[in-house]
Amino acid sequence: MPVVASGCGAAQHTADGGRLVVVAAENTWGSIAAQLGGTSVTVTSIVSDPNADPHEYESSPADARLLASANYVIVNGAGYDSWADQLLAAQPESGRRVLNVATLVGRHAGDNPHFWYDPTYVDAVISRITSDYKALDPAKASYFAAQHDAFEQLMSPYKQHLAYIQQHFAGVRIAATESIFAYMADYVHLDLVTPPAFMDAVAEGNDPPASTVVTFTSQIRAKAFDVLVFNVQTVTPLTTGLKEQAAAQDIPVIGVSETIQPPIATFEEWMDGQLDALINGLNANALGR
Repeated sequence: MPVVASGCGAAQHTADGGRLVVVAAENTWGSIAAQLGGTSVTVTSIVSDPNADPHEYESSPADARLLASANYVIVNGAGYDSWADQLLAAQPESGRRVLNVATLVGRHAGDNPHFWYDPTYVDAVISRITSDYKALDPAKASYFAAQHDAFEQLMSPYKQHLAYIQQHFAGVRIAATESIFAYMADYVHLDLVTPPAFMDAVAEGNDPPASTVVTFTSQIRAKAFDVLVFNVQTVTPLTTGLKEQAAAQDIPVIGVSETIQPPIATFEEWMDGQLDALINGLNANALGR
């Protein structure tokens, strides 16, 4: 089994047995890195608190020490974890390799940073981590290739869920309290009808334009969508109120998160659970139509 440490910046460790020291800014990427590395890596995920908003994470001296000791660092990028970029810039290390997911997938600051909800981006990250491991430890290239193939097998149920939604619910209207689910909705061909300005404002911690709140409320009253996707880690009185209004209209509310929940789950277990809940909600509303 891979060696993994998770926490909110307090965890520290020393590599042993020739393992690569890997630090992921978020446990979404840390889980993937741990499974791809197996017994040849030691992975620490800094942001993993299921009860906190990762957008508001503040780094600590312990985080700086973790990054300074790492052979390999994975950051989300696009401004999502700018604290990590700042720590890395303050401690340049010639032998350290850094994967910036936003850069990998051609995204920039200001773009929707929830890249782990785009299956195409996830595939790109999986491939890049494997190739980086091989470059960092060429003697174990065949081992990392085998780990990659094993992980792809573990991802099969996740991909089957995606295909099922595409096949059975393409074009079905859904809503979301913020932009977290936009990539996934696009990938599985669901019609995300919430005003983009509303979702972007909530994701950035701002008050949405009043006109978008009126539109969202009207959509709920008219039952203009089949499922509401609710970010459980970016909760405001406004989004809670909309969630309650949707529930009162018998619109299924599906909770999704920014970090893996529960933290002891793997990436694929977490995603499978969320997609299962989404399928159940879509099926329930389809039966009611």
